[in-house]
Amino acid sequence: MGFELKVEGSETIELGLESIIAVEYETDTPNDSNARSTDVGATLKIRGKILTATDGDNSDDTMKLGLWSLVPAEKSDCYRKVTLEVISAEQVVRKIHFPNAFVVDYTEKFGDTEGIGEFHLFLKQKKDKTDLAKIEGGYSV
Repeated sequence: MGFELKVEGSETIELGLESIIAVEYETDTPNDSNARSTDVGATLKIRGKILTATDGDNSDDTMKLGLWSLVPAEKSDCYRKVTLEVISAEQVVRKIHFPNAFVVDYTEKFGDTEGIGEFHLFLKQKKDKTDLAKIEGGYSV
């Protein structure tokens, strides 16, 4: 199974099969509600490898993720279009699309023995635009 991430805004960020290790999608609703809530959110948590310059063309795109995480809320570029594809056996198992995603948390970890860094990206779809988020899948690449 592999993952492809595309972030579109003032610049395009693309991470491919070699970069992303794991993905978690969550529909978030209040846990204290006794009925279906109108307060629905959608989140993506992505974990991946920070590649070096010799690892491929998109090696600097993890740095672009870090720079995106620093964009303040006052700037419209803090919201970007995000598309994540989960691919297995030449099939798109899931295609998750957030048209107004923003970075909640972004972390990078480095060790002196692993030889490679790791990033953790936590994204949310803008809550008043949750109805524009899409989940598709079940078709060929």
